Amino acid sequence: MCQGRSSRFIKTTSNASSSSMSDPAATSHFVVVNADKHQVPNTFLHATNCKFSDASSAHGSKSTYELLRAIGVFSACRLPFLVQNAEMFLDMSYKIFGVHLTNAIMKQTFFRHFCAGEDRSDMLPLIQKLQNSNIGPILDYAAENESHTDTSSVDGLQGLFTQPPFNQPARVYDYKSEEECDRHVSVFKDCIRSVHDVSPAGFAALKVTALGNPMLLERMSTMIVEVKNLFAKFQQRDNSEGLISREEFVACYRHHFQVEDEQVKTLIESLDPLGTGMIDYISFAEMMTPYNLPHYTIKCKSIGPLALVTPSSDEIMLMKRISERLHTLAEEAVQCGTKLLCDAEHLKYQPAIDNLVVDLQKKFNAKNKTDRPIIFNTYQCYLNDTPEKVRLDLKRAERYSFHFGAKLVRGAYMEHERERSQKLKYPSPIHDSADLTHQCYDDVVEYLMRYRWQNGCRSEIMIATHNQQSIEKAVDLMKQLGLEPHDQSVFFAQLYGMRDNLSFPLGENGYNTFKYLPYGKVQEVIPYLLRRATENSAVLGDSVTELDLLKEELYNRLIY
Repeated sequence: MCQGRSSRFIKTTSNASSSSMSDPAATSHFVVVNADKHQVPNTFLHATNCKFSDASSAHGSKSTYELLRAIGVFSACRLPFLVQNAEMFLDMSYKIFGVHLTNAIMKQTFFRHFCAGEDRSDMLPLIQKLQNSNIGPILDYAAENESHTDTSSVDGLQGLFTQPPFNQPARVYDYKSEEECDRHVSVFKDCIRSVHDVSPAGFAALKVTALGNPMLLERMSTMIVEVKNLFAKFQQRDNSEGLISREEFVACYRHHFQVEDEQVKTLIESLDPLGTGMIDYISFAEMMTPYNLPHYTIKCKSIGPLALVTPSSDEIMLMKRISERLHTLAEEAVQCGTKLLCDAEHLKYQPAIDNLVVDLQKKFNAKNKTDRPIIFNTYQCYLNDTPEKVRLDLKRAERYSFHFGAKLVRGAYMEHERERSQKLKYPSPIHDSADLTHQCYDDVVEYLMRYRWQNGCRSEIMIATHNQQSIEKAVDLMKQLGLEPHDQSVFFAQLYGMRDNLSFPLGENGYNTFKYLPYGKVQEVIPYLLRRATENSAVLGDSVTELDLLKEELYNRLIY
């Protein structure tokens, strides 16, 4: 457990009528109350030496051709009709002009603006150019693996046929998906080695959906959610703060499961080894994992939601394969001295991704093995429950003695998540407004930075945002806490091809700054980028600042 200045943490909400963090209407804010007499004031100074509106700082390193290309790309990105129908236009171009010509045009325009290149040698000149401006790389192999399998029928499908228990629908996990996942391990290994070769201090980004069948990840996520729902049922008191007494737990467990007295005693001792008399969700989730869920559901007194997500033995084997692939890549990262950023994805996959990443962090971020985090998880601050997740994962890091590593983003799938919640008729998991998302993001950044300062632990955060105000607040807070710009506990990151007016001034002033560099063959990368453009249409459409600075730099260059 982290040791340091004494402190206590108070959770408040902007909605006075709601005190529950799980309430979608409540926006959670963390206020850190420091019991130390040298308490840092909880205010922002809004003072920074970074010139975020200087055209020369942002774009002075670009060639005139790159300026013209950027102006053309951003002008196109401001056309809503084009952005919203990008995939349709791409498919149409492939049919009319052919793959070769379409990809050649895309490569010299959108690809070159938003992507680092196709392979290691193609990326190297760009990475060296960025490093000259004190900007490091985050290499991102831009492949996505999305499931389109209809699980309602197994007719005609070739692959692993499995029949989960309790009369659940039969499922087929195709062999091609597994073969692709194995191939992606090699690709990600090459990505990790590339980071080591070109920039030892850089990061490699991982997409878990490229390492496991998305249908299986969705199944795994449902299992995790149902375990959490069951624990919520065990909480009989509203003010329990996530804790259940031993007596309450035993009564609830006996109500749902057939269990002998000796088994209950063993179970309680494993859940509360320190004899506190209380049991929390972290211990419960550690006990009832997707891998051993059948061990418990076979003893269910009735077939309920938890029993109906019980995996088959084949599904457990496939889940373990995903974990093995991730562990293989984490081992490679340790050997290369490269840090791994595990990207956030669609919410239907995220609980499984979080579960897999925490397993990696326990092993590879362990305090007895490393003095800083190697594995970083990603938190999407447009989700209502992100503050709760951050707080819970910090507790996990303390309990299991590993370094906490986090990348903070606002989120890339807002439209998809809202549409899915409407279709399936459940409350939207997204904040109701952009202001609430901004507030959540800034609150979580402040909470984590103050938490590290007050507790003396070696947590690290990556502030991955295009929002200038959030960056200014983070920079000002660093000053308040006495953190130098180059302090290795805080990183800043933006996407390559976007918000250079933030990245380059940060780098020039010595802050740990990175660019997210998607790479891969054009055929693989362009669909990924177009989907991202669609999901981030609001960000791309609001590119007037980018255009103004680009035009200003071009004007100054041509006139002077």
